[in-house]
Amino acid sequence: MKIFTGSSNPALAQEIVEYLKTDLGRCVLKRFSDGEIRFYIDENVRGEDIFIIQSGSSDANSHLMELFLMIDAFKRSSAGRITAVIPYFPYARQDWKDKPRVPISARLVSDLIEKAGANRILTMDLHSPQIQGFFSIPVDNLMASPVLANHIKTLKLDDVTVVSPDAGGVGRARVFAKRLDAPLAIIDKRRPAPNVAEVLHVIGDVAGRNVVIFDDMVDTAGTLTESARALSEQKAKRIFSAATHPVLSGPAVDRIASSKLEKIFVTNTIPLTDKAAASGRFAVLSVAELFGEAIRRINEGSSVSSLFA
Repeated sequence: MKIFTGSSNPALAQEIVEYLKTDLGRCVLKRFSDGEIRFYIDENVRGEDIFIIQSGSSDANSHLMELFLMIDAFKRSSAGRITAVIPYFPYARQDWKDKPRVPISARLVSDLIEKAGANRILTMDLHSPQIQGFFSIPVDNLMASPVLANHIKTLKLDDVTVVSPDAGGVGRARVFAKRLDAPLAIIDKRRPAPNVAEVLHVIGDVAGRNVVIFDDMVDTAGTLTESARALSEQKAKRIFSAATHPVLSGPAVDRIASSKLEKIFVTNTIPLTDKAAASGRFAVLSVAELFGEAIRRINEGSSVSSLFA
């Protein structure tokens, strides 16, 4: 087994190899003067079980291109098996035709990864679990909810209610609420335009309770902050959020800084920006052990299913 990383999240990759008590593979990943990506492997990988760690992160297009080139290089170097470890899968929200004459971008990304030569995918909290069906190779979709729920339990909060910020996330939030042995509330929301959220009302009892808004990602934070405002108007006591992927694009950090949110618990699938870290509103939890254990089991050919429990 050999583990390599692209440029998207080297800190997470380093944590993973430390958990596995090994080192990152030697490779060179640079840019030519015109911006084209230059990659080569600096050690023998013939017949090896290769894992490439590359997240979607802030520059998804560049990071995807890096991933394609790295996979192709290992395929042409006679690697035994190539697993693409993608903690945050980019373009996952574009997984269906929501209007005429648009691409199904998640399907295209899946096809490109497979065509490049990947034999297996390891990812976390896909925005739509059915994206696994876009691949004809094995896909392991890990869940961050155990890590997030265990941390929230250490806070010893009383009267906790888990809140789904929209109807589409109810199934995800219900599983999380079960882990915390907490009731579930739902935000009734309509989205008049992309990245614009309009909260209508709260379904469920949140008055005088500590609430945790649970979602798979925080992008522009419009949905999150509007949900927090609606919960505050319904007399919620303390308002927290838990999300796997801190995308935090555009005005997200500023919106959160001026919101009613006390703390947002996220994972390190995407590196936290300096601005977000300086805001003091975020607590970052590591999923390196979860990915490391999944990589070990895939390499050994043992069961990965217990990691989903």
